[in-house]
Amino acid sequence: MDLIKVKNLTKKFKDLTAVDSVSFNIGTGEIFGLLGPNGAGKTTTISMLATMLNPTSGTATINGFDIETQQADVRKSIGIVFQDQSLDEELTAYENMDLHGRLYRVPKEIRQKKITELLLLVELEDRKDDLVKTFSGGMRRRLEIARGLLHEPRILFLDEPTLGLDPQTRNHIWQYITKLNKEKKITIILTTHYMDEADKLCKNIGIIDKGKVVIIDTPSNLKDQLGGDIITLESSNNKKLIPVLKKTKGIQKITTKDNQVIINLQNSEKHVAEIVKLAEKNKIKINSISTHKPTLEDVFLHFTGKSIREEDASAKDQMRLRQRAWRR
Repeated sequence: MDLIKVKNLTKKFKDLTAVDSVSFNIGTGEIFGLLGPNGAGKTTTISMLATMLNPTSGTATINGFDIETQQADVRKSIGIVFQDQSLDEELTAYENMDLHGRLYRVPKEIRQKKITELLLLVELEDRKDDLVKTFSGGMRRRLEIARGLLHEPRILFLDEPTLGLDPQTRNHIWQYITKLNKEKKITIILTTHYMDEADKLCKNIGIIDKGKVVIIDTPSNLKDQLGGDIITLESSNNKKLIPVLKKTKGIQKITTKDNQVIINLQNSEKHVAEIVKLAEKNKIKINSISTHKPTLEDVFLHFTGKSIREEDASAKDQMRLRQRAWRR
């Protein structure tokens, strides 16, 4: 059963189209990832689904409720962890949780029991009476996740939940997300631009770029679409080398990026020596060569023509445009 249904959802800010006819469905108990660079439209999509922004056009239902006409019911059905921190630093962990429970009108006895249970879940029970301003970034993220679950939502939105955290803390957050999904059967929408995060956590991934969802599939199916392994090389004469490689059996696709030649083929380890010999035969020097299994970074490059790192390099410019449009 699909708990979330999104059809042609669009958001425009004057002349800027932040989200462009996005469509996808998410099943009950699924972890679904929106993978894309900063400025791709992930947060705007989440903001519409969470009723924080009204769409320009298109429709969506959350837990059977329309995001425009049944907003109160939608809000009762969801929890959300924002990209930017929203905790009150002058309150304790317990007080932040208690305030959230009161806002959602959770009865006192249930509220107290749930706060204790959730702080235990995220391993903050021994810090419940400490001010949030004394917490590390990872601790604050864990508290925000716990707070988002206090009113027992069926759906949890996690907008870049590990942004800016160190690798060890990110791994801990991943463990909590997986535990929540398995033990509490919560449906989770995760936005991220970390490839390893999406690969590890998500059942299905939608790659979003410049406001459009380019493709949706499982991580393994997305990588399989690239057609085998990947060889990346740099040579003294790529223009001369590429026509030679195209005549080689087994090579399924050749692309270039910067000074690199990227080759898709099966059983890459069997072809490395052959490629080097071909280059030597044609008096082309191989400066570097490497081989690896496809990653989601390769998938993003394949479907968008750019690496996600290139997209992130222009994120500040994209955000300036969006902020300017919001102010209008």
